[in-house]
Amino acid sequence: MRYETKRLVVLILIVFISGLSQGMLLPSLAYILDIMGISSTFNGLHAAGLYIGMLAAGPFMEPLLQKLGYKPMIVLGGLLVIVSLMLFPLWGALTFWFILRLLIGFGDSVLHFATQTWITDFTHAKNRGRTLSMYGLSFGIGFAFGPLVAETVKMNQSLPFMISSVLSLLAWVTIFTLKNESPTYETNKISLAMTMKRVVRVVKIAWLAVVTILLFGYMEASLNNNFPIFALRNNFEGQAFSFLFLFTISACIIQIPLGMWSDRFGRKRVLRIVLSIGTIAFLLLGVFHQNIVLIAILLAIAGGALGSLFSLSIAYMADQAPKELLPAGNLICGMAYSVGCIFGPAIGGAAIEKVSSQSLFYTIFFALLLVSLAYFLKKDHSVQRKAT
Repeated sequence: MRYETKRLVVLILIVFISGLSQGMLLPSLAYILDIMGISSTFNGLHAAGLYIGMLAAGPFMEPLLQKLGYKPMIVLGGLLVIVSLMLFPLWGALTFWFILRLLIGFGDSVLHFATQTWITDFTHAKNRGRTLSMYGLSFGIGFAFGPLVAETVKMNQSLPFMISSVLSLLAWVTIFTLKNESPTYETNKISLAMTMKRVVRVVKIAWLAVVTILLFGYMEASLNNNFPIFALRNNFEGQAFSFLFLFTISACIIQIPLGMWSDRFGRKRVLRIVLSIGTIAFLLLGVFHQNIVLIAILLAIAGGALGSLFSLSIAYMADQAPKELLPAGNLICGMAYSVGCIFGPAIGGAAIEKVSSQSLFYTIFFALLLVSLAYFLKKDHSVQRKAT
């Protein structure tokens, strides 16, 4: 196997296991806290620890990347996740578990920033959509199968954490087969203040890609956390997890074709199309919220259209930003995703509680509609601008 191919395979494997761990963690802890008698409100607040940890890591990652390179960052982030997963069964205190969530969020953020930036760095622009769609696909499949690992919590509360930590360890050791690399451009020493300035420059250049990733985090977290509540209130809770699995699998099936089409026809054009389809799908979900068959079909359509938003948006950002700003671009995209994940469950849950169960779909519809309109109104500018 050529080294370039092996490098991509290793990075995709690591991201797959990371997705599986995240997909396991949320439902496992939600189940444990629920049987402990913890309120659903506190349960949701406790879950935010993962995304708070991701946000906290943001300002430190670009200077860390410049100092260490890609491989040591992945080693550091992966080790933090593995050790934290191993520690969950040792002590059942809520504060201790919240701290472990923070550490996993921090470690995952470091790991994803390094793998994502490494891939965007060595991938040629003409193949960027396809390659990043493989990245998104691997995480998506892992995240989809995470709840299956979480099911083992009903046998033993420690079992999902043990399985996930062992799988993470097996994937993590493969990083030692790669050579360390650093960003392929020359930069001066980057301070925290410089990182923030570079982030601001990326936002000015590629703000729409960043907003789209925030939207994706909002939609994904709102749907995953609040759809079971919607299902419960509409008397088909038995199908809730099957429908969410259908949403994710549909996204996985069409992820690579969408990436290839974006390479061929342009990122912005493909994003316009998938956002338009997703907007209509969520509007119809609100209208036909009592029809189980239509809900399944519409969720599959929405998943296929919108499940690639993250990878397409990363590629769209990389098309517009100069190469020397890619680390800052990946940094702000990761932070935008975390912000969306924090606010999605809160807004969707409040809409269900204060208005109606189907308002979950309408809140996502309005968010999609606004971003879709921005894609049709935004004028095109030249890509790969030179840094000043």
